[in-house]
Amino acid sequence: MSKKTDKDGGELLVCRNPKAEHNFDIEERLEAGLVLRGSEVKSLRAKHADLEGAYATIEGMQLYLINMHIGPYKQAGRFGHEEKAKRKLLAHKKEIERLLGRVAMRGYSIVPVKVYFKNGRAKVELALGKGRKVHDDRQAIRRDLDLKEARSAMSRVKH
Repeated sequence: MSKKTDKDGGELLVCRNPKAEHNFDIEERLEAGLVLRGSEVKSLRAKHADLEGAYATIEGMQLYLINMHIGPYKQAGRFGHEEKAKRKLLAHKKEIERLLGRVAMRGYSIVPVKVYFKNGRAKVELALGKGRKVHDDRQAIRRDLDLKEARSAMSRVKH
């Protein structure tokens, strides 16, 4: 199935946050809907969005996406949207309660990983992760290198 269109029920990727997996140890992922205005939807479909520096927070048992940039939609004129507005996310109450319990633990953050359209609806994939330290990064690089070497050694061995 093609990842370029959502007309046939597939997914249309809008933007990704590659730093999320680099800066955090991801433990679980969650899909949430985005509450958007018309001009925001048009900008997302044109892929004028960026997740750099974005994060999710829970306020009063509601989930919000903070600091996500959605570029202006020129045809909207003065009826456009604020580019870095606080946007409400749609998730089940049980999921929000579980996230709230985990975020209350020290070091956990809710980070947006990607924004996409699924069956015509805007979705954001959130990840619950623990922030990495510099020495964790070195360990991760070493672990990835060891894994790469092991895979190449296994591919050279003939069965």
